[in-house]
Amino acid sequence: MIHSTRVVSALLLLLVAGCSGEEKDVTPELRPLAVKEQVSSVVKGGDRYDGYVVNWAGVLDNPNPWHFAEHVVATVVARDAKGEEVVRAEQPLDAVPPAGSLSFTGQALAERRPAKVTIEYRPAEWRPASRIVSELRPFPISGVQTAGKDDGRYLVTGYVGTPYRRPAGTLAVTALLRDEDGRLLGGGSTFVDDVRDGVRRRFVLDIESVADTGKIAKTELVARTWGSSSRPYEDLALGGALPVHTAEPTTSPFEKDRGRLEPPGGDARP
Repeated sequence: MIHSTRVVSALLLLLVAGCSGEEKDVTPELRPLAVKEQVSSVVKGGDRYDGYVVNWAGVLDNPNPWHFAEHVVATVVARDAKGEEVVRAEQPLDAVPPAGSLSFTGQALAERRPAKVTIEYRPAEWRPASRIVSELRPFPISGVQTAGKDDGRYLVTGYVGTPYRRPAGTLAVTALLRDEDGRLLGGGSTFVDDVRDGVRRRFVLDIESVADTGKIAKTELVARTWGSSSRPYEDLALGGALPVHTAEPTTSPFEKDRGRLEPPGGDARP
């Protein structure tokens, strides 16, 4: 009896050990945001500003397919030739969608000319997405026009719409400017409000981050929800997307559908 009890106990221990060994952590390992590219520039303020304007632009990639990156903050520090800090700016960034990217820009004023600009990022907070990536649709941009100004500014105008049924309260529109080789030169951002079905909102970007606007060969534009959390984006997705085709047919229906197939075993005679 004692021997049998010991055998049973040993078998139970083996089973428990085997089960615990098979258990694995199913929580996916989240990878940090990747800095795909970033650039900074310093331009003289001229008649508009005293001192110097420090500009920056960048693109962050979210490699995680099921999580939003929230509450990301960029810290921009500019130092003069002596190494003294002349600018320190903390910029809260918008939420980065799953398997998506975030284009952002910013600027700050400096009394003394910066010699070096660095950008660092606070680690993101991760939130599981309630919708798959295909339901997080981009906001359409149309009617884009660009023009370089004599005073060194670069003007970008256009219209932004929405693919969702619910109105979008506020959208951020960002333009990234590139040279003919695709290198990032700078950019700018602005905001549009109350974007809804059937209504396109006009935006105007007055960009001064590129010293030589003659090098600009391409303008990339993207619109996104504004805010450091995923809630604005997911609220729109939860409301559903607009149908792609909304116009009713203008022709009368066919009297006979000649492309219809008879069911298997049916009468195939005309």
